[in-house]
Amino acid sequence: MGSGKSTVGPLLAQALGYNYVDLDDEIESREERSIEEIFQVSGEPHFRSLEQNYLKRFIEESDTVFALGGGTVTIEGLIQDLKKSGILVYLKTDAEELVTRLQGHTHRPLLRGKDGGSLGDVELHKRIDSLLQERTVYYRQADIIIETTRRSVDTIMESVLNEIAGILHNDDSRTI
Repeated sequence: MGSGKSTVGPLLAQALGYNYVDLDDEIESREERSIEEIFQVSGEPHFRSLEQNYLKRFIEESDTVFALGGGTVTIEGLIQDLKKSGILVYLKTDAEELVTRLQGHTHRPLLRGKDGGSLGDVELHKRIDSLLQERTVYYRQADIIIETTRRSVDTIMESVLNEIAGILHNDDSRTI
């Protein structure tokens, strides 16, 4: 959350001449309810199941850039499936930057307080630190890790495209 994938993803797709799919948007559209509602009514495990089911349906689509939710890669075996089908990119952002970007966002279920409202700065920082601590082991398995903290979108895009080109140059069997 807040790493820039909703900004970088469509630009990357455009630069590559690919389609773009935001998995959260796709789930909301197909389920005809918001991620927030899915979490409230059915819980996080059900949402993770939906992520896995929809992604597995789409994963074989060629010429598509997917933006995944921050917890998607924690689903057992999914990282390996993603890496077999393409190149997995992690847009790495430090906790302080994420706090700045995500302050006041109550539409993200994992960033809400017990009362449903937005978290204060200290609580938000603790929650982001906790999520990063839980998920970093998964994120580090990406083919490409791009630091986004205090970097412009253009610089990030240039780094991603250069890294992709390097992977494709060194491994003819890989696809994007």
